[in-house]
Amino acid sequence: MASNQPKSCCTTGTLHEGTPTGKLIKLEGGFDAYLSTAPDENPNKGIGILFAPEAMGIYPNSQLLADSFAAKGYTTLIPDVFNGDAVPLNKFPTIDLMSWLTKGSNGNNPHTTEHVDPILVAGIKALRQLGIHRIGGVGYCFGAKYVLRHFKSGIDVAFIAHPSFVEENELAALSGPLSIAAAETDSIFTTAMRHKSEEILIKTRQPFQINLFSGVEHGFGIRGDPAVKVQKFAKEQAFSQAIAWFNEYLLKE
Repeated sequence: MASNQPKSCCTTGTLHEGTPTGKLIKLEGGFDAYLSTAPDENPNKGIGILFAPEAMGIYPNSQLLADSFAAKGYTTLIPDVFNGDAVPLNKFPTIDLMSWLTKGSNGNNPHTTEHVDPILVAGIKALRQLGIHRIGGVGYCFGAKYVLRHFKSGIDVAFIAHPSFVEENELAALSGPLSIAAAETDSIFTTAMRHKSEEILIKTRQPFQINLFSGVEHGFGIRGDPAVKVQKFAKEQAFSQAIAWFNEYLLKE
């Protein structure tokens, strides 16, 4: 593994305040998605982002981040990779997370690769239909694995934060630039696994970047508490890291 399997830290954190400005749409196959469109005067025509979310799926934190990417000129789509079965924030004590992954909450809606992969592909297809010809992948926690898996489906450049569930062979198959935001304290993307990931990334010969943020834990990039100075700073800097990476690699073919 390049990162461990999800734990309670994947589903706990702070719910962010704000009013999302995007809209819910339907993808091919009937899957829901959240679409945040860049301003009309956006100079980055034909450039967009596929946002693969964490276990909470489409909820205010991910929607507000998608809106932030759109405000920077990147039309952003979040597919509902859990098909209506996301985990509510801070409800881990009442949920068997591994059972949820393998079976779903009702026992017949698994969240394994064979079920999630087609939803990502549908999201990429929807972006293409919107006129997007260069796609950046953004993945937090659970979503990081699927961003890496779908370079083969059309993702050109990626940013991931505090990844979970990533297999070494998935990272080794990287075929484009990758930026990673990591937490000092992370039982899933541990120091040893971060160093192992560096070794793997060097061998891919693709451009890569790993930024390590002190004083924060797994989930800081999307669930950090804005009332805590170090968390607020790390979350904002991780977002700036993603934008700088996309500006450098996604806008330049």
